[in-house]
Amino acid sequence: MSGQPSPTCPSPETTRGHVSRRTLRSVAIRCLAVYLLLLAVSHLVRWWRSPADSETAATSLPTFQTAELASGQDGTIDATGRVVRLAWHEWMPSERTDAVPSPVVVLLHGSPGDGSNFDRMGSVLAQRGLRVLAPDLPGFGASSRDVADYSILAHAGYCLALLDHLGVETAHAVGFSMGGGVALHLEALAPTRVESVTLLSAIGVQEMELLGNYTVNHAIHGAQLAALYFLFEGFPHFGVLDSPMLDIPYARNFFDTDQRPLRDLLRSFSDPMLIMHGEEDFLVPFEAAQEHRRLVPHSRLVTFSSLGAPSSHFVLFEEPTKLAVAISSFVREVEMGTAMKRSDASAERLLASESGTPVRLPRASGPTLVVWVLLLAVATLLSEDLTCIAAGLLVAQGSLGFAPAVIGCASGIFLGDLGLYGLGRLGRPWLERFPLRWIVRPRSVRRAELWFGRRGPVVIFLSRFLPGTRIATYVAAGLLGMGFLRFAVSLLVPVMLWVPAIVWISGKLGQRLFVHVQVLEAHSWPIFLGALAGVWILVGFGRSLVTWRGRRGFVGRWIRWTRWEFWPPWLFYPPVIVYIAWLALRHRSATLFTAANPGFEAGGGFVGESKSQILGRLDSCLRGTTVEGAVAEFEIIPPGPLPQRLKSAKTFQARHGWPVVLKPDVGQRGAGVVIARSDEDVEGYFVHAPDSAIIQVYVTGPELGIFWLRLPATDANPAGPPQIFSVTDKRLPEVVGDGKSTLESLILSDPRAVAMAPTYLDQHYDQLENVPAEGESVHLVELGTHCRGAVFLDGRHLTTPQLQTAMDALGDPFQGFSFGRFDLRAPSLDHFRRGEGIRVLEVNGVTSEATHIYDPHTSLLDAYKTLFEQWRLAFEIGRRQRQQGHEPIGLVALSAMAFRFLAKR
Repeated sequence: MSGQPSPTCPSPETTRGHVSRRTLRSVAIRCLAVYLLLLAVSHLVRWWRSPADSETAATSLPTFQTAELASGQDGTIDATGRVVRLAWHEWMPSERTDAVPSPVVVLLHGSPGDGSNFDRMGSVLAQRGLRVLAPDLPGFGASSRDVADYSILAHAGYCLALLDHLGVETAHAVGFSMGGGVALHLEALAPTRVESVTLLSAIGVQEMELLGNYTVNHAIHGAQLAALYFLFEGFPHFGVLDSPMLDIPYARNFFDTDQRPLRDLLRSFSDPMLIMHGEEDFLVPFEAAQEHRRLVPHSRLVTFSSLGAPSSHFVLFEEPTKLAVAISSFVREVEMGTAMKRSDASAERLLASESGTPVRLPRASGPTLVVWVLLLAVATLLSEDLTCIAAGLLVAQGSLGFAPAVIGCASGIFLGDLGLYGLGRLGRPWLERFPLRWIVRPRSVRRAELWFGRRGPVVIFLSRFLPGTRIATYVAAGLLGMGFLRFAVSLLVPVMLWVPAIVWISGKLGQRLFVHVQVLEAHSWPIFLGALAGVWILVGFGRSLVTWRGRRGFVGRWIRWTRWEFWPPWLFYPPVIVYIAWLALRHRSATLFTAANPGFEAGGGFVGESKSQILGRLDSCLRGTTVEGAVAEFEIIPPGPLPQRLKSAKTFQARHGWPVVLKPDVGQRGAGVVIARSDEDVEGYFVHAPDSAIIQVYVTGPELGIFWLRLPATDANPAGPPQIFSVTDKRLPEVVGDGKSTLESLILSDPRAVAMAPTYLDQHYDQLENVPAEGESVHLVELGTHCRGAVFLDGRHLTTPQLQTAMDALGDPFQGFSFGRFDLRAPSLDHFRRGEGIRVLEVNGVTSEATHIYDPHTSLLDAYKTLFEQWRLAFEIGRRQRQQGHEPIGLVALSAMAFRFLAKR
């Protein structure tokens, strides 16, 4: 089948609308210049103009007063010693008697807010014989805006300083919203001076605030603070935003506050407490008030509806008179000594307060709901499926409704996928640049383009249900110029099918799990995360089983995790690293092995060694011997202008013919090795390989990796005979066509190839739809590298005296080399047995492996035994070389060398 794009989707070369890099760069520079100019002018205007001063308006009120207080006087706020300006509103009782001082009530506002929020309530309380104080907490109103600490604990300290300044001995604290936390801390700082506490739509325990977890909430408040700071300082607003409600002090108030101590403050609270709350409060859920009532067993909970007032959070502004009447009555009870204290609580409520189980956690609403939806939308950018599953578990837990969960996930997925489409519209050159090449693999995009060209826009729909295809497909749609509206519709339909299904399934599975886990009533995050991982595995496993390709992919993953030869390095090598550490302690040198090959740079071939220098030295050492010319012809092509490098490569190819091997001069594990069969292949290689490269003749025939070593002589030890430590028979796997199956199907059907399917499919991305003829063999790899798909077999049975002699002829003249692996080819295996016609492709130093261990029949224990013996010999050879005067490289220098190599790679 042809791999050309369909007529409805023009090729990227002819698509209009792709923006050139030069144009985008020019536009970006101009926009940046305009932005910086506007920002500078904005800051100048803000500095020149007098800031909007709330103090001016406040001082016109007859109740307004100010004082300057030294912060930190109680050691509870900060230690800066700065003077803080504190403003407050005061209402004196209408009937005053000097003989009996009127009770003092301190009204503490929320965030954002100030003391003027209590204007109507304060006047009513004063009419009912109470002296009322309503401070503008620092950071708000007419008080100092710039303070060291905006937390509720710091605000409590300022309130205490105000009482001292006014000579108030005792007071009743009323905290509205965020002010409730201030009231609780004020009582904790001075328990003998606070007669009672009234929590008015007030915050309290951490579990009922926002998402319930301090660390998560703190991060959200930090993001809010950063966003507001950028809005005020990084956005040219010319002073328009200098007097909003949601400003920096407001954000700092939440960011600096820690609500975790409030649970213990409530549990230990013994004075009278009145809790007033609305059942429909969307900012502080009613469940918070119920939990506060449970923790304070003698407290009284009054709902706003029982007062004939609205059940909202802002009843303070809607029905202040009704609230003032209830609060003044409570204060009178306290003054008369008839209000309940902790000692008056019933045994039943005392027992309930000591329980660690809170009341039912609230379902998200108001700002909390908005935060959840936004978090889900952002989280889909990291993992769409995992986020949908987490949303379903939140629904099962009762923390979130089904509709908001779907909206958050679907909107994030839809907008994120539109962003991928936008990346494609930028054009192919941008996808090959940092950082986009980290997000989208060019080869995956090319494969998606071919799929898109064959099947048309239907792939947008199908990719939603096929793992691993979405990113590349959506980028390819942009590259191929698919219309935005058409893409959006093709994307939205599967999103609205997929997201509700996953959220619903996850919710049902979560309900079955949570009903058996009572500890979740305490909002146990570990249980939730465990359930998330479990449902994610179940959903992923179920989706894999839907299609034949998915089932074969699961088989491949199973093989990779159950057969150690496919294990990733982080899983396989820890025991080897531990053994190397033991050898280092035994020999009192962590880098002794680097002396094994003193003729090699880079720590005996540890990392970053030049392959061309090694091959060049070997070729020189073999001149005049029986194996002269055994090194396969090669040339080094240094960095330089592309035409010059192409000319050098063309000259070499003209002498030796096609194909040629191109590989980096410094590299490991076959990375960057290409077999070029045309001028286009060569040019494509050098366009993406600016560093020094090797061009080498392509040697046909079977390939062996032979690990050869010799023990140098010392004063105390004679030289050991050279030995072949390992022989690896490198096989290049192939599949055979049946005339019906595509190459992709043949790979997935093969019992071994399926284990390396991701590698093979990636290497043959442009041929996967081809149908090989019956009996046609298709080689899956061309390089003898295990991590790139070659099959390694134990070839030690090929060792003969003739092969040993041939290897000694290669190794003995190679001065400074005693330990490493030769990668060799010969016309046939019989030639190897006879030691004839052997060509050297590469020589690897001290970190090369005895790769015969990767034979599928080698046990894990035997593999470790071989590697342990290999490293024992490396240290022993290094010890002998050191006795001959060859010092190992230092640990710091070796580490720096490794870091440089990794950074360059």
